Amino acid sequence: MSDPETLKVYADKAEEYATLVSGQTPTDPLLTAFIALFSKGADVLDLGCGPGHAAHAMADAGLTVTATDAVPEMVARAGNHPSVTAYVATFDDIAGDAVYDGIWANFCLLHAPRADMPHYLTALHTALKPQGILHIALKTGTGEQRDPIGRLYTYYTDAELTDLLNTAGFTVTNRTTGRDIGLDGVPANWIALRAYG
Repeated sequence: MSDPETLKVYADKAEEYATLVSGQTPTDPLLTAFIALFSKGADVLDLGCGPGHAAHAMADAGLTVTATDAVPEMVARAGNHPSVTAYVATFDDIAGDAVYDGIWANFCLLHAPRADMPHYLTALHTALKPQGILHIALKTGTGEQRDPIGRLYTYYTDAELTDLLNTAGFTVTNRTTGRDIGLDGVPANWIALRAYG
């Protein structure tokens, strides 16, 4: 399920968001570490790719990148990067069996309703090849609420997210926490987990 108000915010602020992430992506240590886990030619999915900066970095490193986002304005930007295949798709469109060596789900599934998260994680596990690698990052906290610019967020604790991943068949091996300012201008705590299928 996709929240129309959240999608509209990203559509209206596509250029602003692209500018924000363009300054963060080249120096993102988590992205650099994720890329280093794969051999050239490995198949990776950039889920909720936004303007495609991470997909572009992965493609530049020699990975075969599929990028999806529910916002056409974001997909248009992502598709402009060389060697990136981008198309419009929601989380409900996650499909395939043993398709990807890795999935980069960076600050996208935090917009999914809590009730849908188990289904999405199971679909991602199925889409990964055996021992495939998932990167997932979310804002931490509890409950669901809209941010000051109208995006719907579902917040998770470390223990809650780890339990959901374990239930879906993943094994969590790495965790990183931090605090950054997002598109809404508000500092927020986050967690990133690496998990194997």
